[in-house]
Amino acid sequence: MATKVLIMGAAGRDFHNFNVFYRNNPAYKVVAFTANQIPDIDGRVYPPELAGELYPEGIPIYDESEITNLIKDLQVEEVIFSYSDINHKDLMHKASTVLAAGPSFKLLGPNDTCIKSKVPIISVCAVRTGVGKSQTTRAVVKILREEGLKVVSIRHPMPYGNLAEQACQRFAAMEDLDKYKCTIEEREEYAPHIEAGSIIYAGVDYEKILREAEKEADIILWDGGNNDFPFYKSDYQIVLVDPLRPGDEIGYHPGETNLKMADCLIVCKIDSATKEQLETVRKNIKENNPKAKVIEAASIVTCEDETKIKGKTVLVVEDGPTLTHGEMSYGAGVVLSKRLEAKELLDPRPYAKGSIKEVFKKFKHIGNLLPAMGYSDKQIKELQETIEAAPCEVLVIGTPIDLSKVIKLTTPFVRVAYELDDKVLPDLKKCLENVINKAKNK
Repeated sequence: MATKVLIMGAAGRDFHNFNVFYRNNPAYKVVAFTANQIPDIDGRVYPPELAGELYPEGIPIYDESEITNLIKDLQVEEVIFSYSDINHKDLMHKASTVLAAGPSFKLLGPNDTCIKSKVPIISVCAVRTGVGKSQTTRAVVKILREEGLKVVSIRHPMPYGNLAEQACQRFAAMEDLDKYKCTIEEREEYAPHIEAGSIIYAGVDYEKILREAEKEADIILWDGGNNDFPFYKSDYQIVLVDPLRPGDEIGYHPGETNLKMADCLIVCKIDSATKEQLETVRKNIKENNPKAKVIEAASIVTCEDETKIKGKTVLVVEDGPTLTHGEMSYGAGVVLSKRLEAKELLDPRPYAKGSIKEVFKKFKHIGNLLPAMGYSDKQIKELQETIEAAPCEVLVIGTPIDLSKVIKLTTPFVRVAYELDDKVLPDLKKCLENVINKAKNK
């Protein structure tokens, strides 16, 4: 009899683990997925087009809060934990809940889930959400393109729409974001690659995605999401560490795994961190991965017109996931607004509409700023209504995308940009020399 399995996920790692380990494996029967972290994922079905011939009706997706009853009703024998950015304590609480209900609780590792590529792969991962992966991937792409290499990026999944239609997505123009009906979070990740003239893939079936990307790439860049480890076997792994959250690099799953796996560790935001915070991070790196190359880098935060912020009452809009499951209380927009002496950072809570109001109730640590939540058309509309209701002079947009392309803004706004300090690029290029040569000689 096939072992009955339930996969705990958040519409990303869970689907990948199923595809590469369980989909065509008759020794197991995946009876359900559970969903967490992302709104409106539960209640759907992992479609039969993706689930394969062993699952002609697909696989149901339930809310994780139902897991104890599901284990009993579906006679689950093994539970596979398959999502990221969770602290070790909370992870073991979930394990205890599962074990108390009877099944084994398991994690799948790189040997079972990393797909091998025909072209070299550089991965950029992190120990937490919101560390600075985007600015680092842009820097790596710049280095590789200057070496004459054709770079194709593949992004960790964010499939929040029709899963079958999103199996393999290729983004090469801004119109592709509309074509695939991307959420704000997806746009935040894909748009910077497109703006830089790069191609980026994402979706659900990462074997299919890899094989398509290999057709047009000299080298592939894995752009990791949250603090997950790569879906592909990497020739070189860069991992970002955040000194503003010291200790998190060894306190979260699977961020600590990334810390220990890394070939190169980049400590970002050193211009914002205290001496004590940096000392904590350096100590943890030395104790957990002393062989890794360590680069310490500032994150350079700028905007188009500083006079729009100075002395003004501003509403800051920041990257949503960094603030929610990333647990940051502020982002680049707040950093710049304070540096430029804004008169006031407006608290948006009194003006929050619908689900935006619920975000503030759930994530009480968020400071005086507005998370750019937009997982559905309804939530995007509520974000727009919240902005329109807020009596600010200027909107400071700290998200990676031009928010005015997604929602109609009537308030004057200024976009914030952040880049990895160019001073570290020679060191980073030196780290990548062997992979660059491999790509050139393949």
